[in-house]
Amino acid sequence: MTLLEVEGLTVHYGVIQALKGISFRVEQGEIFTILGSNGAGKTTTLKALSGLVPKSGGRVFFEGRDITTAPSHTLPALGLVHVPEGRRIFAGLTVADNLLLGAYHRRDKAGIKEDLESVYELFPRLAERRKQDAGSLSGGEQQMLAMGRGLLSRPRLLLLDEPSMGLAPVLVEEIFRFIQEINRRGTTILLVEQNAHLALEIAHKACVLETGRVALSGAAREVAADGRIQEIYLGAG
Repeated sequence: MTLLEVEGLTVHYGVIQALKGISFRVEQGEIFTILGSNGAGKTTTLKALSGLVPKSGGRVFFEGRDITTAPSHTLPALGLVHVPEGRRIFAGLTVADNLLLGAYHRRDKAGIKEDLESVYELFPRLAERRKQDAGSLSGGEQQMLAMGRGLLSRPRLLLLDEPSMGLAPVLVEEIFRFIQEINRRGTTILLVEQNAHLALEIAHKACVLETGRVALSGAAREVAADGRIQEIYLGAG
């Protein structure tokens, strides 16, 4: 089943065209990764999908529903949740309060409590630090918190933007294991990532952006084996 369908998505920043008619599909249950060097349009794609930047053209369908013009604040309730680049946690609030902000649109108290315990089970360090201010967490723990907060929205599709950014290599591998486990538990993931090697290891499908266009797409193992991927990265760098 196609969960997300993007058709000819175009985005402008003033006179600059950041996305030039990109199209792709994300199937239910998979990890789909969007790769590309800096400035290729990866983060813009996620922001456009979640309504944080306006679309100049194209259409977006989520579970068959046209969400092209849907306001960003309505999307979490539909099951489309964005974990932005840079974590964006609330440093002065506790870990628990940060997590509960992810459930702001929900009214099912029993379900929220159940999901909170599930997040603590997935991320034991958050359970240990639930009463601490989020600003006291390490970078890796803050990334866990950002993902956990997203899970409290009960996403059908989780958009993850550069989850490995700024983390030590050992923590990057740990975060990627968490991403795989979240997917194994039933959440479809659209992953934007600079670390192409690790992203292609865990993804089912991939597309590579080059200056706002799709330069490569297909099964992750096929994209990884395509000699053009290094050319695209080096050429756009």
